[in-house]
Amino acid sequence: MPVSEKKLRSNPAWIKRHINDPFVKQSVKDGYRARSVYKLIELNDKDKIIKKGMTVVDLGAAPGSWSQVVKEKLMGPDGKIQGRAIALDILPMDPIEGVNFIQGDFREQEVADQLTELLQGEKVDVVLSDMAPNLSGVAAADAARCLLLNELALDFAKENLKKNGAFVCKVFQGSGYSQFVEQCKKLFKKVASRKPEASRTSSAEVYIVARDLK
Repeated sequence: MPVSEKKLRSNPAWIKRHINDPFVKQSVKDGYRARSVYKLIELNDKDKIIKKGMTVVDLGAAPGSWSQVVKEKLMGPDGKIQGRAIALDILPMDPIEGVNFIQGDFREQEVADQLTELLQGEKVDVVLSDMAPNLSGVAAADAARCLLLNELALDFAKENLKKNGAFVCKVFQGSGYSQFVEQCKKLFKKVASRKPEASRTSSAEVYIVARDLK
């Protein structure tokens, strides 16, 4: 029987591991919405992705932890955002002051129109994607779903990034992984694979950091 993500999260072993997870504890202490926040913080510390004055789009943003970091990195000494932070997700997300949130599928025209209005015809500096599908437990099916999201995020980056922009995307090592990396290398001059400390050792996830469109 396939194991859904919802069932996994009701598993006593998963709950115990989650409660005892140091990154979960730290996220609560620091006021972040999810432990995944520390993945972006580490990636940004290493690769200097987000800087004041930039326009940053966060795909699959809910519950909003990555957007919280984007806001912090764009925040000026006066407490105001220098640049623009835009979050998109098909799921609802609690508001974050200073972050523009669009709910919907970014492939749909209505959502694209809202984004175009926010961008006022300009390209963006950074596209972030921490998107992942609901996992079924069937490896081949899950890999295919993950790859589809990766390719959609890459297409979005190709259409919306500035020439010197950066693309950060969660990917899963396995079927289709090497082909996706090659797709990134065809589009970007610099492509690196990162495994942040907050990414569990048992997880096949890694993050692609790609810069400078060809």
